[in-house]
Amino acid sequence: MMQWLVAALVIAVIGLAFVAGYVLSRRGSREPTPDETLADARVDAQRILARAEEEARSKAETYRDREDATLEHRRVEMGSQESRLSQREATLEQRAGNLAQREELMIARERAAESAVGEAEAVKEEARGTLERIAGFDSKAAKAELLDKVETEARRDAMALIRDLEVKAREESERRARRILGTVIQRLAAEVVSETTVSVVPLPSDDMKGRIIGRDGRNIRTFEAVAGVNLIVDDTPEAVSVSTFDPVRREVARRALERLVEGGRIHPSSIEEAYEKSRQDVDQSIRDAGEWALLEVGLTKMHPELITLLGRLHYRTSYGQNVLNHLVESAHIAGMLAAELGIDEKEAKRAAFLHDIGKAVSHEVGGSHALLGAEIARRFGEDPAIVHAIESHHNEVEPRTLTAILVQAADAVSAARPGARREALESYVRRLERLEEIAGAFPGVSTVFALQAGREIRVVVDPGNVDDLQAGDLARRIARKLEDDLQYPGQIEVTVIREYRARDYAR
Repeated sequence: MMQWLVAALVIAVIGLAFVAGYVLSRRGSREPTPDETLADARVDAQRILARAEEEARSKAETYRDREDATLEHRRVEMGSQESRLSQREATLEQRAGNLAQREELMIARERAAESAVGEAEAVKEEARGTLERIAGFDSKAAKAELLDKVETEARRDAMALIRDLEVKAREESERRARRILGTVIQRLAAEVVSETTVSVVPLPSDDMKGRIIGRDGRNIRTFEAVAGVNLIVDDTPEAVSVSTFDPVRREVARRALERLVEGGRIHPSSIEEAYEKSRQDVDQSIRDAGEWALLEVGLTKMHPELITLLGRLHYRTSYGQNVLNHLVESAHIAGMLAAELGIDEKEAKRAAFLHDIGKAVSHEVGGSHALLGAEIARRFGEDPAIVHAIESHHNEVEPRTLTAILVQAADAVSAARPGARREALESYVRRLERLEEIAGAFPGVSTVFALQAGREIRVVVDPGNVDDLQAGDLARRIARKLEDDLQYPGQIEVTVIREYRARDYAR
């Protein structure tokens, strides 16, 4: 309010100055007397002051009314806020009361639950005591009696199993006689067996047979375990036979034995060394075979891994037919058919040459060799038309191109020629592969060898994961698995080999 009064006085003084100037200008050139001037100035000043006081009073009243209205509004707002705060405080007090009631209720329930648990434990102890009094002995004695009962039942089951084995052995006598006759008949097919499952290693003299066998059979057992083959030392003069269904394994074993015979020093460490060197030689021969087949067909620009896989097919057979030779024949046939029909000869040759590439891994991975071969070709950047011809050559995928149909025709012509394939041999090899696959699926198994035409399986286990007790149990489980999954004449002997070697070096 004081600010308004000061402003009004300033305005009044300014107005007085303007009025004095105006009066002086109207009087003109006449010089007023001092009394007149002073009287006029006083009159004007009083008039201005009166007007200024009136304006200041009016403005002060307006300001006061506005301030009173503002204060009244704030007072009303404060009252409403106090009312809301009172309501919230009442609500909080009510909630606090409800929480206190709930807490008391929870405490009461917990106490009731604890009391019920205590009563249940008491009833349980009372029931246990009652049972022990009725039975006449305590829980420890009952547990010991249960263990004794389980042990007795286990022994009885073991005795029953032994009895069943003895009965089965008597029942198998006639079947074994028939199997012996079948083996004799099979030996009459000497040409087929010797070409596909047996390799003969010549010896400089019969004295070398004794060195191959070693003291107490140590050398021959080591050789068979390392190479995974069956070494046949019979009455054949100056010759030893290496037998297994896997041609790659047989070739490695044959070269290793020839290397040992040539060196003259045969003992377990030299056997392992010769086997490793022979394996490297066979790997190199696999690459050479793949490159030879590529040159024979006249194809170029093929991934090195595909060439290696093709080389592995040199040691695989399909129904007795060499797979790599079959691919070369199929490529030539497909090329000639394409030339006669006037279509792309190189594409037909390439598709036919690669159509069985899946057989290089199908026995290791499992599944259809056509689909596996298509996946391999796709992975190594072959043309989609080539991939389609590979996956459709056994109608697992419907052929959509003329090249795919030509591949089917070339495959059939190469396989159907007289003497190309033998059904019995392929089914026999597949059975041996199935034996190794089943035994190799068990945990802790390192290597599996199927020997004696599938009548024996040798399972080499990791000594760090399988102990002696587990080895016996593993042999039983593998035998039960073979009984459940396979059908075979006679019986299959399962041998689990666990050999622990500790090695250190003196420096």
